Amino acid sequence: MRLGLSVGYWGLGLTSDQQLDLVREAEVAGFHSVWAAEAYGSDAATVLAWLAAQTERIRIGSAIFQMPARSPAMTAMTAATLDQLSNGRMLLGIGPSGPQVAEGWHGQRFARQLARTREYVEIVRKALARERLVYEGETYTLPLPDGPGKALKLMIAPVQERIHIYVAAIGPKNTQLVGEIADGWLPIFFSPEHVDESRKLLEEGAARAGRSLDGFDVAPSVQVAIDNDIERARDVMRPFVALYVGGMGSRERNFYNALVRRYGFEDAAKEIQDLYLDGKKEAAAAAIPSELIDTVTLAGPRDHIRERLTVYGDAGVGTLIVSPMAMEHDERKRIVRELAEML
Repeated sequence: MRLGLSVGYWGLGLTSDQQLDLVREAEVAGFHSVWAAEAYGSDAATVLAWLAAQTERIRIGSAIFQMPARSPAMTAMTAATLDQLSNGRMLLGIGPSGPQVAEGWHGQRFARQLARTREYVEIVRKALARERLVYEGETYTLPLPDGPGKALKLMIAPVQERIHIYVAAIGPKNTQLVGEIADGWLPIFFSPEHVDESRKLLEEGAARAGRSLDGFDVAPSVQVAIDNDIERARDVMRPFVALYVGGMGSRERNFYNALVRRYGFEDAAKEIQDLYLDGKKEAAAAAIPSELIDTVTLAGPRDHIRERLTVYGDAGVGTLIVSPMAMEHDERKRIVRELAEML
């Protein structure tokens, strides 16, 4: 198992100098990759280009490029450009985002996601292979019929012969699709104790495509707080878990809430969501069971973290993408160094 560093959403909690310093610390410590995210603030591509220009070895990954924000061809153009700028270090992570962002921010209907994701990846692969874009699917048709559109091909070539494509997925059908079409999976709120169910779905998808999962990368994003006081470390995680389980969606449609329900926390998931959506965010955070925090994050003393890293490795995780959870910049750097030492 190798380590990736998540820099999350740019501009939240760190200055640009501190963020770059943290990434360089990870590069020196031997981290495999650094990953940038986007929601409705900073975009990931600009951040990755900026980091690529100021690092030498660490790979750069998008976790994720939002599909509703870009056409498949634009994603291929961006990936190829970043691959050239970084001299072949690009890892392409994509995902559908969520209905609130897709429809409220990008003005794109959040519908037919399985077909849309399948076609999106197929078009991106064709574009990166510098094939002429001729495609007819349920959601995409290239070129558009009865118009002046031409079947074009990418003007520049990526440095890598094949840029690995990772897909973010939470639900069972989406996870199965990832096993069928992608090179890696970007889960959030990943539980190594529940990996058998996910592995089965990935294998079913791979079998549908007539391939194995050899070389497939399971790359979960995990929040990390290393502290001798385990309760204090858990408390650091509470606002983050409450935001996603309680507030990322409506009562009828919250993918993260549904996930922790599948983990067996049905009553807690309902309570956290009810409190959060009623504006009682601190109470929602306090209602999170310690067992749930331990299931989906890495929080506690060094020995506990080291044991959990072994569990993640045994669960088949290839790249553990970590978010150091600390208020102070030096504390985040300490977490980066200590994780590298543990592995």
